[in-house]
Amino acid sequence: MTTHRKLTVEELHRLDVDTFRRADKLPIVVVLDNVRSLHNVGSIFRTADAFGLSGLCLCGITATPPSTEIHKTALGAEVSVAWRYFAHTVEAVAQLRREGYTIVCLEQVEGSVSLDRWRATPSGRYALVVGHEVKGVDQTVVDFCDSAIEIPQYGTKHSLNVSVATGVCLWEMQRQLRGL
Repeated sequence: MTTHRKLTVEELHRLDVDTFRRADKLPIVVVLDNVRSLHNVGSIFRTADAFGLSGLCLCGITATPPSTEIHKTALGAEVSVAWRYFAHTVEAVAQLRREGYTIVCLEQVEGSVSLDRWRATPSGRYALVVGHEVKGVDQTVVDFCDSAIEIPQYGTKHSLNVSVATGVCLWEMQRQLRGL
């Protein structure tokens, strides 16, 4: 049997918050459309930090830092990851489009592309819109998106938890943009 020693935090050579803030970021912003669970918000902050994303847009009823509940899952990523708040998600996606982002929603819609068939443009900038835990991405927001991605699923449930789905999708997006 092979044994593997767990690495210490020091051996992981992670960036400190100030260095992270100055570091080049992956050209992806996640837009949270009325995500109600503070634990999901915190988890998405942590995932954004892990992948070195450009930031988050927190919209509508989505809670914002500082928040003890967000911190429980973000574990400090709410401090390292840049974020903006918008009262309406459509305002966020309109602003991101003006900044040169392609708007992609993670939603089951007519014409959506399976994540395993979606292809990023290497020089592209992407805003990934994720939605409410029960209602998904609001149709008015879907109408503003350039395209939609859906994650293939093979069980009895029709969706994944929003923070899990975001992580799955971001893994593939960052893999492609980094040429991995």
